[in-house]
Amino acid sequence: MKLSTAARSTLIMGSLVLCLSLGLRHGFGLFLGPVTEANDWSRGVFAFAIALQNLIWGVAQPIAGMLSDRFGAKKTILVGAVLYILGLVGMAVSKDPLAFTMAAGLLIGVGLAGTTMPVVFGAISRTMPAHKRSMAFGVAMSVGSLGQFAMMPGVLGLIGGVGWSQTLVIMSAAAALMVPLAFGMNPKPTLGERTSPSAAVGEITGAVTGPTAGQAFRLALRTRDFLLLSAAFFVCGFHVVFISTHLPAYISDNGLDPSLGSVALALIGLFNVLGSLAAGWLGSRLPKNAVLACIYGARVVAFALFLWLPVSTVSVLVFASVMGLLWLSTVPLTNGIVAVMFGVKNLAMLSGLVFVTHQVGSFLGGWLGGALYDATGSYTVAWWLGIVLGLVAMSLHLIIKERPVEPVQSQ
Repeated sequence: MKLSTAARSTLIMGSLVLCLSLGLRHGFGLFLGPVTEANDWSRGVFAFAIALQNLIWGVAQPIAGMLSDRFGAKKTILVGAVLYILGLVGMAVSKDPLAFTMAAGLLIGVGLAGTTMPVVFGAISRTMPAHKRSMAFGVAMSVGSLGQFAMMPGVLGLIGGVGWSQTLVIMSAAAALMVPLAFGMNPKPTLGERTSPSAAVGEITGAVTGPTAGQAFRLALRTRDFLLLSAAFFVCGFHVVFISTHLPAYISDNGLDPSLGSVALALIGLFNVLGSLAAGWLGSRLPKNAVLACIYGARVVAFALFLWLPVSTVSVLVFASVMGLLWLSTVPLTNGIVAVMFGVKNLAMLSGLVFVTHQVGSFLGGWLGGALYDATGSYTVAWWLGIVLGLVAMSLHLIIKERPVEPVQSQ
């Protein structure tokens, strides 16, 4: 893509922020055993802290997005990064379950809201012509996915080498790299960029014109297609956290080497790089709602085949690779549809509003997977629930209309 200096800087710096923020978070599951054993806590303490993190992240995301739209992504990412750092240090030193929960759940939850997709995508959209946004979102998401893949082996090695507490301190130092990266974010186009002959009229002006945050918020909640998009994004959250939380246990339950679970999660992160890039490319050429319907349909097929076929090393590796292609490839497309509907002035806030349902689904995917296993003695019901929800999400995207939403004029 041929981009302006501001667009290139924002894309690169925003992508690296996602790489750090999402990559560090992806390794939290590796601390469950060491933290609970060292502090003589039940696993429920750690699980609740991470579940709370997902909920806080979702609830705080529209607020972080609104602040980013109002004051700029740089300030929002700076605050989010500081809270992220404090949360990681708090996890390292906390000896009390409540203090640990506040650090891992509250501080990091809010920190993630300030340093992840809606804020970064909102900033990218302000310097990017409309026809390049989907591809730019896909590039940023793929770099974030690369962080998820690359950091897991390092975190695992550090836990074994220097211990879990020192590893969290080292992770806080890595999180501090988001601070200088934030200064490279330039969410507002320059005058020359707004009048550039290479940009079609109206492609970038949405960054400086449009309804207020309150007007956009009320309009979104009255828009049928926005509500359908939000409902479908709930399913994405359910799928992602159910698999990331329970796939290793499912593999072990079927008599395979427990280490295969870590390999499967790493493969998901690796193939998600390709999936996010492909989704961004397809979203710039095809209706985004149709591509999303195909993604959820492919998830249904993958779930069903994995459930019906005998579980083996080959089936696990194939399933992980396929799910990696479909993993967070929904994110650039979903944000792209929000940009088409409402423009980019309030994109960070509105994308954050959609993200709330994703995180509710994330919470239920992790919690219900365990609850259904406890109630039935297997994950079969949970897999079937994922299949049904995937069919619902596919159907919703088939009826969503990807078009600009006009404000309702008061009488």
